[in-house]
Amino acid sequence: MAALLLIPIIFPIVMGFILMCNGIKDNRQRYIYVAMVCIINMILAIVFMFTVPEQSFTVIRFSEIVSITFRVDGLSTVFGMIVSTLWVVTAFYAFEYMSHEHNENKFFSFFIISFGVIMGIVFAANLITMYLFYELLTAATLPLVMHEMDKKAASAGKKYVIYSITGASFGFIAIMLLMYFGVSLDFVYGGILTDLAKISGHEQLLLVGFICAFFGFGVKAAIFPFFNWLPSAGVAPTPVTALLHAVAVVNAGVFAIMRVTYYSFGTDLLYGTWAQFVCMLAAIITIIFGSSMALRENHIKRRLAYSTVSNLSYMLFSLMIMTPEGLVGGMTHMMFHSVLKITLFFVAGAIIVTTGREYVDQLAGFGKTMPITMAAFTICSLGLIGVPPLMAITSKWMIGTAAANTDLVLSYVGIGALIISAVLTSLYLFQIIIKAYFPDKGLNLERMNKGVKDPGKCMTIPMMGLSIASIVIGVYPTPFINMFQHIAGIL
Repeated sequence: MAALLLIPIIFPIVMGFILMCNGIKDNRQRYIYVAMVCIINMILAIVFMFTVPEQSFTVIRFSEIVSITFRVDGLSTVFGMIVSTLWVVTAFYAFEYMSHEHNENKFFSFFIISFGVIMGIVFAANLITMYLFYELLTAATLPLVMHEMDKKAASAGKKYVIYSITGASFGFIAIMLLMYFGVSLDFVYGGILTDLAKISGHEQLLLVGFICAFFGFGVKAAIFPFFNWLPSAGVAPTPVTALLHAVAVVNAGVFAIMRVTYYSFGTDLLYGTWAQFVCMLAAIITIIFGSSMALRENHIKRRLAYSTVSNLSYMLFSLMIMTPEGLVGGMTHMMFHSVLKITLFFVAGAIIVTTGREYVDQLAGFGKTMPITMAAFTICSLGLIGVPPLMAITSKWMIGTAAANTDLVLSYVGIGALIISAVLTSLYLFQIIIKAYFPDKGLNLERMNKGVKDPGKCMTIPMMGLSIASIVIGVYPTPFINMFQHIAGIL
């Protein structure tokens, strides 16, 4: 039965290579092909996540401890739901967006290949399997980052590869230490360092290993100082940056840190140590840094990218609290931020592709000329800021509560960072909203915004659909929180 988990991994990869090799010249046929692949894969993934029992399926066994093995558990269900649903939404958005671009066959080939690769991370049952697909994700998304194939794209792609390889190297060090000191490499809630006689006297070395894992996998989560690849990747088409900055790559980094913290090293070894202090401090610094840089940035996509840098470290800070409540807070913010931020990037892409404008100070009066687009931006901005009862107020409150329930001094510093970041978030998002709805007097908006209008339905429906979903989930988050608490062992 567990072998069924291979289907959502292999199916889109095969279909992507078929599209790449054969190509489809007719746009309508291409869009139908891509839509069917993504929808079928989403349905298969969700069905298998909830019906396949928690059994492992080993494809290749290299040794007693090293194998390529797949399994579904609670944590993979959370990440899998986020990825599979938002991938389909992004596909429909991309149909209209990419009609203004070039090399659509190449783009959509790697788009659906990346879907399969990320599902490999979702269903990985051990560190080796996750690491394999984690690195394949870099290879699969690199052509998407470099889609334009100009100097900016080449520079962004080079930076993306260098950062990713560096992070992978540090992550590999941690895996080697876990391979030697752990009883296995399988993901087990509570950790695999259970042979106390074996790890006795080597605790400091293992803490160094955890630091390597945190910053290694933290590269994709844009932890300071390894954040710079993320704003640079904004040169890619907006459907790509939406997936990179809200769903696939960045959340893969957070997901990997969840795994190594709670399912590999274990919080019993880490809690109260200098390693926890270093990682928590890095997350706190990144929260403030990302929000500050977003406020300074005038380019709309780069502003949202720095916002992502900050919000990813909300999740990492929550995870580094190293309590079940911290894990729940991290999962909750990962889900809520994904919905909100992908919508904000969709808005940025809609503005860029329909008007050619890329900077915040060029958006005066857009609330009237692009009412659907700016309504979606406003709703999701309020959600990200944390205006009750919208989405992020719940996840931010849960993170703050988890921090306050510990005896760690740095947790209270983190609460202060969350408050400061919330204020900065309000400033850099309200600046856009105010400019769109309340432009400066004396501007000839009729002349400035001539021809500016909302994009077509393929772009507006995903934006408004996600905005409405953010309101509904924000008002009634209980089912999701209950699921997260069950995964963390609270319920």
